[in-house]
Amino acid sequence: MTQAKPGTTVSIHYTGTLADGTTFDSSEGRDPLTFQMGEGQIIPGLENALSGMSEGESKTVTIPADEAYGAHRPEAIQQVPREAVPDHIPLDLGTQLQVQTPEGQTLPVTVAEVTDETVTLDANHPLAGKDLTFAVELVKVA
Repeated sequence: MTQAKPGTTVSIHYTGTLADGTTFDSSEGRDPLTFQMGEGQIIPGLENALSGMSEGESKTVTIPADEAYGAHRPEAIQQVPREAVPDHIPLDLGTQLQVQTPEGQTLPVTVAEVTDETVTLDANHPLAGKDLTFAVELVKVA
């Protein structure tokens, strides 16, 4: 039976949950997620867990934060003056925005806090610092 290994294309169904049981993502009701092993297209811990699995095999794995989206980095949180944000930009908590760095790169950020004086923007991935549990089924290996 064909096993998942670097260079193979795999299709998986998955449900990702947090420690409290909250589902953060799932392929339920959608086509399986298809990607090539060894290309860095998914988080490293999940790819490592899939390595060696065979078609039709299922398992549940917990991926530590450092093998998922990394640690939550306090230096990735910035406060900007409220008046520096144009009025047409929505500032509801949790709103995802894109900002441009001084080097011209686009950086995704999340609105973390808003006061009359400042807007706090968080450039950490929303799942940074969290251990993630995945129930996975390897649907196909090619």
